[in-house]
Amino acid sequence: MNNNRVFNFSAGPSMLPLSVIDDAAANLANYEGCGQSVMEMSHRSKEFGKIIEDAEANLRELMNIPENYKVLFLQGGGTLQFAMVPLNLLRNSKKADYVVTGSWAKKAYQEACKYGDIRVIASSEEDTFAYIPKFSKEDIRPDADYVYVCYNNTIYGTHYNAIPDTGDIPLVADMSSCILSEEIDVSRFGLIFAGAQKNVGPAGMTIVIIREDLIGFADEKVPTYLDYKIHADKDSMYNTPPCFAIYIAGEVFKLIKNTGGVAAMHKADVEKANKLYAYIDESQLYKCPVAKEDRSLMNVVFVTGDTDLDKKFVAEAKAEGMVNLNGHRTVGGMRASIYNAMPMEGVDKLIEFMKKFEAENK
Repeated sequence: MNNNRVFNFSAGPSMLPLSVIDDAAANLANYEGCGQSVMEMSHRSKEFGKIIEDAEANLRELMNIPENYKVLFLQGGGTLQFAMVPLNLLRNSKKADYVVTGSWAKKAYQEACKYGDIRVIASSEEDTFAYIPKFSKEDIRPDADYVYVCYNNTIYGTHYNAIPDTGDIPLVADMSSCILSEEIDVSRFGLIFAGAQKNVGPAGMTIVIIREDLIGFADEKVPTYLDYKIHADKDSMYNTPPCFAIYIAGEVFKLIKNTGGVAAMHKADVEKANKLYAYIDESQLYKCPVAKEDRSLMNVVFVTGDTDLDKKFVAEAKAEGMVNLNGHRTVGGMRASIYNAMPMEGVDKLIEFMKKFEAENK
């Protein structure tokens, strides 16, 4: 670990692999000898053409994405997808069923309500989103155009432990905070999207993986940029894409590919999370409010039960080189986001600090 760097436990933007940052820095002014930075080069240049083609090819390999799915690199963050999904996928009945498991799923539901007949089929809001609510195929309207879930909930620290069965109805998943942390059968989904700034790269780029038969149904009044077909037909080059963010994401894809793939990432993520949850569960001071079977590997939330003590914890941790451990304002407490780029060293240091803090604040 670079001595001048802190361990960043932010939910996003979050840590990037240091080797990727160092390589990008070395190539910043003169990318691979072409005489210019990726930030400056034309997105129509052959140099950038190779960057975006390699990024897509490596992501397809890492996630085993079937040939009948398009991979798009877009802008607007996951939030823009809250509108793009219904604007494109409400194609027959104009009905969609949503599972509300946290703030982002709720915002996605509220946005979709502007465009069709949208219904909540399961929610854990009455219990402060402390678990993933169950639903079955029978709960889904048979003529729904799609079912929507947020696969990992950064604020509340919950995660789906199995892919929901929606039968023939397309399943849409926001995987912004868990993409590339576990092997996923992409063919079980109609559409997956993920903002890059948690587990992939810097803010500014959003990945959309969409089955081809779901493309081409946007109403003619839908703004051009919000039509998936425009981007699919132009290979994410309809307008200037977020070039630098795509470049960094591509470098992260290469690193994952060269270090054991998604399976290796998942193994390390499980080890980190299990170690942290084990300490929290045996502790006398800290408590994790999330149902054990629904706990996230990426976002570990915990509280002391004392707001002032929580604030003291966050401040003292920062002084020790561990930053952004404060919980989301809607929940309070603490949250340690331990994405792929967080090394075990960071988790060990956090646990060591937690033990010391507990001993000093009994």
